[in-house]
Amino acid sequence: MKKIISTLAIIFVFSAVMQAQSDYKSAIGLRFGSGYYDLVSASYKTFISDPGAIELNAGFRSYGIIGFSWFNMSVAGSYQYHFDIAPVDGLKWFVGGGAIASFSSSSYDYYRGFGLGIFAAGGVDYKFANIPLNLTADIRPTIGVIEPFDYYNRFFVNGGFAARYTF
Repeated sequence: MKKIISTLAIIFVFSAVMQAQSDYKSAIGLRFGSGYYDLVSASYKTFISDPGAIELNAGFRSYGIIGFSWFNMSVAGSYQYHFDIAPVDGLKWFVGGGAIASFSSSSYDYYRGFGLGIFAAGGVDYKFANIPLNLTADIRPTIGVIEPFDYYNRFFVNGGFAARYTF
């Protein structure tokens, strides 16, 4: 009985993976993030296979209060593997990972420098059926490999929401 249930579970998983086909080839738009390295970024996503996509982001974040200013620029790239969420056409969940490089500039010397990090990625992706619009919500827990300054403890979480034009 265990062998039958295991076999059926494996068949179900493989059939779900085989069904995960992209509803669009590429998309371009904006990603709004919650992390310290970007609040707004240009976003480009393209599928390199039916379930596999690459997402590229180039963003910035600025911050300032009385007597202190800080500006951060970043570029990030990730690979995402998509799975269908069955009964909703165009809705998928994804997992993956990537890397980010950032540069911080500040009115204080100890808040300046180059940073590099790696992250896991997970989220949901929806492509509207009748209009060329894709919406994505994701989370990226990031480990800083090279920190530009000591303000953060080498681990932070960046959540984001993207809206993109599909083509």
